[in-house]
Amino acid sequence: MTSIKMKTIKKQIVLKMACVALALSSSITYAQNKNSETTTQREGFIVEFVVGGGIISVEDSAGIQTFDEAQGAFVFPDLKLGYMLNEKLAITVSMPGMIYEFQDNDRHFGGFVPGLQYWVKDRWWVHGGIGLAIDSPALYDIEDHVNDDWNFGCVVKASSGYEIYKKKNFALNLQANVLLGRAFLDGDAHRDAVTCNIGFGFSWL
Repeated sequence: MTSIKMKTIKKQIVLKMACVALALSSSITYAQNKNSETTTQREGFIVEFVVGGGIISVEDSAGIQTFDEAQGAFVFPDLKLGYMLNEKLAITVSMPGMIYEFQDNDRHFGGFVPGLQYWVKDRWWVHGGIGLAIDSPALYDIEDHVNDDWNFGCVVKASSGYEIYKKKNFALNLQANVLLGRAFLDGDAHRDAVTCNIGFGFSWL
């Protein structure tokens, strides 16, 4: 009987401690969110880099590779520079890209993309743009007359992110990105690419 009472008392103590810890963590989180909401400033220049992972699928008009062959890849940090036009709207230039394998060589498909970023809510933003597609050899896999061709074309990018933490002019966001592009090759050929990735963005605004 005594052991049963002791177990009951211990359970009650643990339950009360859990409730107190939950209440404290909730209040701290609320205080941090409230503080970050009031101290966040979006003005001037934006600098952001993204790390993450995703997939890239490439199709060659010569039929050497098709969209059926998706490849997993890391985001080799995407960069974004911009300037706030007002509290919610920024003009940006982003440089996305991912590494893919083509005929036993590593290449990089990315772009130079002017665009706009708009904060739909205080923490949620959407971003999009259209620009120059760049299909190039990976910098660590360049050989003379082998995998040394640079190809250019057009690219469209769309992304959305949510700021999971922010304080003053810093924000950490979780974002998803989609890139569609076509690079033109010699001999009227072309190479299409689709990339999808999820990553963490580190922003200074």
